[in-house]
Amino acid sequence: MALEMYLDLFSQPCRSVYIFAKKNNISFDFMKVSLLEGEQYGEEFGKINMIRKAPAIRDGDFCLAESIAILKYLAEKYQTSDHWYPADLQKRARVNEYLSWQHMGIRMHGSKMFWLRLLIPKIMGVEVPKDKMDGALEDLEGSLKLIEEKFIGDKPFIAGEQISLADLVAIVEIMQPVGSGLDVFEGRLKLSAWRDRVQAEIGKELFDEAHQGILASQEMVKNMDSSKMQVFKPKILRFFL
Repeated sequence: MALEMYLDLFSQPCRSVYIFAKKNNISFDFMKVSLLEGEQYGEEFGKINMIRKAPAIRDGDFCLAESIAILKYLAEKYQTSDHWYPADLQKRARVNEYLSWQHMGIRMHGSKMFWLRLLIPKIMGVEVPKDKMDGALEDLEGSLKLIEEKFIGDKPFIAGEQISLADLVAIVEIMQPVGSGLDVFEGRLKLSAWRDRVQAEIGKELFDEAHQGILASQEMVKNMDSSKMQVFKPKILRFFL
């Protein structure tokens, strides 16, 4: 049985798994899961991942959830180039440091900005209070500053001279608010230069392919059937507002 990947490229973690597999010539069947339409709550997907989140993979009889676990599994199973998840103790620790920080450190803030600027007002028709938007932007800017000053610093990449899983996970998260029309790279020369290096290592064609959906989000929401999200509306508004 071919490796199956259950993905939605509007999701940052899904993009990281997709890019990593493609870049390393790992053959897989793309199993599309529309998160905004709630397909992760379907009976069939529940057999793959009881956590009800994407990405998830099925490798024969083995099912695995959580993007970081999946990335490490793929790196080790397919023996990808060492720079992705270095054998060197301190380099690997530097990668793990970022991977441990990022979920609450940047993902939460980038995702929140995407919802507040785009999905909540445009699809749900709810005006976001200015204080909520200002607070979310402040949190995001604080995280971006940490990425520049602590995690990148004076190095080309987070773990040193070569790209790693840390850079891949970082770039997909930072691109999420860009999809809402917020240019997070404006005025951030170090972050912009790092993005260019990461994009060059991934390959521009693959980078653009993975992000074309999220970067077209502002047009996508104009034609989206909002009725499919109404069942989740109270929960989403409680979480973000």
